[in-house]
Amino acid sequence: MKIAVIGSGGVGGFYGLKLARAGHDVTFVARGAHLKAMRESGLHIENESGIVESLSNVKATDDILGLAQPELIIIAVKMWDLEEITAKLKQIAGPHTAVLSLQNGVIKDIMLKRAFGEAAVMGGVAYVATSIGRPGVIKQVGPMQRIKLGEYDGRQTERCKELVQAFAAMGVDATLADDIERVLWEKYSFLVGLSSMTCLTHLTIGPVREHEGSRALLQSIFDEVVALAQARNVGLPPDYASQCMQLADDVAYSMTSSMFHDLEKGNRLELPWLSGGVVSLAREAGVPVPANTFATQALAPYVNGRAQA
Repeated sequence: MKIAVIGSGGVGGFYGLKLARAGHDVTFVARGAHLKAMRESGLHIENESGIVESLSNVKATDDILGLAQPELIIIAVKMWDLEEITAKLKQIAGPHTAVLSLQNGVIKDIMLKRAFGEAAVMGGVAYVATSIGRPGVIKQVGPMQRIKLGEYDGRQTERCKELVQAFAAMGVDATLADDIERVLWEKYSFLVGLSSMTCLTHLTIGPVREHEGSRALLQSIFDEVVALAQARNVGLPPDYASQCMQLADDVAYSMTSSMFHDLEKGNRLELPWLSGGVVSLAREAGVPVPANTFATQALAPYVNGRAQA
């Protein structure tokens, strides 16, 4: 399969490398020092033991418009870049090009369906703790490498099966989901609570879950996201907000979120597509979400990074 990976950081670089090593024709879109290193010395995955996986002959570019009708486009950029990149991707996509976003949240696929049509868009949820450790090297923390893929209409298509088989051959826990929208909302429900509360408090999840007031706010955020999902006819179980809180109790005391790391570094935040996304979707559905509205408004000065705060 001819694949273009748009955004070759922690997630895109990791899963793109897996597909290339499985034998697919993968071109990575990157920039700066990371692109230069990939061209000169390849792309590598490193964990606490050192380099564990490498791709020596890397096809990499910074020119999206130079790509010619890939069969699959994998999008792994930050959400604030999606609209601009989508406009370029529409110029290179063919009539049968599939689009798979591994970005955070659920709004990504709503935007992509509007741009490419519902049939083109596959659903995907990736679970891996990675970042660019240094140019050309993807740093992985912990052993988890899991991905769930599926079509929104529930069909088990050849394109989904082919990707699942390729990932599985490279050691990824890859599965086909018969209800990918539910899977996306499962991750979204937890991520909205985790990102909002770690950013609001500037703390890891441990102290947040230990204190009565912050725990209550976290539970309210979970409750609202699940209520919104149910209003949109997403098949989350009725007790899923309680399951989110149980997960918050079970994860490592030191766990934070990618949005927390962006906040600490003074970078832009994906707030408009996480808790802010809940607010905008809830407005359309007529669902009250006061806790998510509070989180969105309180963090609003940081959306564009420290220079704008």
